[in-house]
Amino acid sequence: MLEELSLKLETSLKKVRGQGKLTEKNISDSLREIRRVLLDADVNYKVAKEFIENVSSKALGKEVLNSITPGQLITKIIHDELVTLLGSNQSEIKLSGSGLTVILIVGLQGSGKTTFSGKLANRLKQNNRKVLLAAADIYRPAAIEQLKTLGNQIEVPVFSLEEKDARKVAKESLKYAKEKNLDTVIIDTAGRLHVDEQMMTEVADIKELVNPNEILFVVDSMTGQDAVNSAKAFNETVNYDGIVLSKLDGDARGGAALSIRAVVGKPIKFISNGEKLNNLEVFFPDRLASRILGKGDIVSLVEKAQENFDVDEAEQLEEKLRKNKFDFNDFLKQIKAIKKMGSLSSILGMIPGMGNQLKNAQIDDNALVRVEAIINSMTPGEREKPKILNGSRRKRISRGSGTTIQDVNRLVKQFGEMQKMMSKMSKKGFGGSLNNFKFN
Repeated sequence: MLEELSLKLETSLKKVRGQGKLTEKNISDSLREIRRVLLDADVNYKVAKEFIENVSSKALGKEVLNSITPGQLITKIIHDELVTLLGSNQSEIKLSGSGLTVILIVGLQGSGKTTFSGKLANRLKQNNRKVLLAAADIYRPAAIEQLKTLGNQIEVPVFSLEEKDARKVAKESLKYAKEKNLDTVIIDTAGRLHVDEQMMTEVADIKELVNPNEILFVVDSMTGQDAVNSAKAFNETVNYDGIVLSKLDGDARGGAALSIRAVVGKPIKFISNGEKLNNLEVFFPDRLASRILGKGDIVSLVEKAQENFDVDEAEQLEEKLRKNKFDFNDFLKQIKAIKKMGSLSSILGMIPGMGNQLKNAQIDDNALVRVEAIINSMTPGEREKPKILNGSRRKRISRGSGTTIQDVNRLVKQFGEMQKMMSKMSKKGFGGSLNNFKFN
């Protein structure tokens, strides 16, 4: 997430590391470089200018304590300014405690509105909301079918009409939800390739008809200042409540993420960073600031783990580790839980110091799929007792999983090494499982 921006900022901050104190010259040199990095990332010019001025005024005259270095001090100042720039506090979406909650999703075509609608429905359903998805994007080919597919995956009903009337779809979806005793309606509206009068009129009319509790603007993080310009246009028309940053897992330079809150004045509420329906994060300004500065995001990582790992299973696993009975069945459960957390690169990027190290690393997210296929091709006995995996068994497993003998041999070898490591570490209270396992 924003690895390019993170790496360049890290390089710029090296200019003051090792200095005995912060001076006007070394601050100026560093901030000049940081300003260039921000502009290269397509951050709004006025936002970048104000950001640099704020950091400079706070850094000048600061004494460097014995316990910290100039680099650490200015990094702290920059972190605090990034948090302020991104909105300071986490902002919740408004959900009605009684009655129907209506959430209107708006944005340009290709920004990820429909996918986000499915992700939000999935998240709210997990929080015991009774959700209905409304397909009000009547222009884009297959938009309704896409929403129905997402709805089927998460077992959430999708409302649509044969008539090509987005206003009627939105209005009728509320009646349908009340009839079915549902408490939340998420309306996926149409987008265009650019802001136009017809599009804005339709969105404004739908807002008037359904009186939403929350209007969320979905913005493609990879479009830089174009995203900020469209965000301003939409806000002037519908006065939305919050912003969703999509595609931050792609080649996003960071300009939209760092500019949009300051320019539009509306809070960022979610980060949608992947195609899977669980790849949705509540936005916390301090956590993104930490990631940008290469400090990771352990809090989000722990939260993801808590969401996807069963407490009872974890206790059973710990007991197996103590008795040195961890087998391929347990390993398979761990893999499935990790896959639910998101891509390997996104998970590793939350670990402090790992973001920049992963910049040029080849993280193969299909590695877990191959490992899973190999384990699924084993018999129950082979999973429980990997020591019986002789040459002929490995050939059969290779053919059954569509992998090579080398892939099977590598997995069995690494699993054996991991078992030995766990046996030693469990005696010291270690409860982990997939640490130090190489996915390649």
